[in-house]
Amino acid sequence: MSAYNFFLHLYMKRFVLLLALFWAGCGSVPLTGRRQLLLVSDQEVLTSSLTQYSEYMKTAPHSTSSTQADMVKRVGQKIAQATEAYLLQNGQASEVQNFKWEFNLVADEQVNAFCMPGGKIVVYEGLMKLVTSDDELAVVLGHEVAHAVAKHSNERLSQQMLAQTGARLLDYSLAEKSAAIQTAASTIYGLGAQVGVMLPFSRKHETEADYMGLVLMRMAGYNPDVAVGFWQKMSASDNGSVPELLSTHPSNDRRISDIQKALPEIKAKY
Repeated sequence: MSAYNFFLHLYMKRFVLLLALFWAGCGSVPLTGRRQLLLVSDQEVLTSSLTQYSEYMKTAPHSTSSTQADMVKRVGQKIAQATEAYLLQNGQASEVQNFKWEFNLVADEQVNAFCMPGGKIVVYEGLMKLVTSDDELAVVLGHEVAHAVAKHSNERLSQQMLAQTGARLLDYSLAEKSAAIQTAASTIYGLGAQVGVMLPFSRKHETEADYMGLVLMRMAGYNPDVAVGFWQKMSASDNGSVPELLSTHPSNDRRISDIQKALPEIKAKY
């Protein structure tokens, strides 16, 4: 067997193994029931994310506004408690142990927030300038808690693993072709994987987190109706939006429209 055939055979075996893991590693997202691919164990994801989060918090400038910091913790913990209560009531007690919730406010003028697996959530002071009530803050924190509950980080990592394996298979399948063909094929594959798979998946995660966040804030006793007005304020603060096709997030108009459509069902069901 030539070296080329040997490595192609090796990566085909790896690809088949990943496909097997695909079926074995399928889970479903709480609240939405969407099937998802999870190739990495919860423990691996949590260990890695905790390390990154700890390193970040060592250098992050903590907010000096005790009022706003307390608000972030109060609203966040209330949503976290409602989330855990839902999981326990629906036979998912094993998922609760994955969360060690933290809600921190950082002195940064970005209008943003982020969530690490395991429930480590950071809000930037810049975003708090748009928040006028606990209900509006619950829109943000419900969305971030939803990312953790839905294991979106694990799913993105799993998608990247499949994309990288596909790229390696392509490289080996074209090993005997000209350099020009190899470069063109690699470029097309990379663009196709990014625009056709990874970015749509990221937008799907954001839309899912919007929906789940509304449900979770509703369960925690907050008013999800404020979400439309809050996202309109977020849209107005967005100075330069990227075309949706090339963005990790849905467009502001689509996000607001989806929320408006989901609200009647959420208020009737939860």
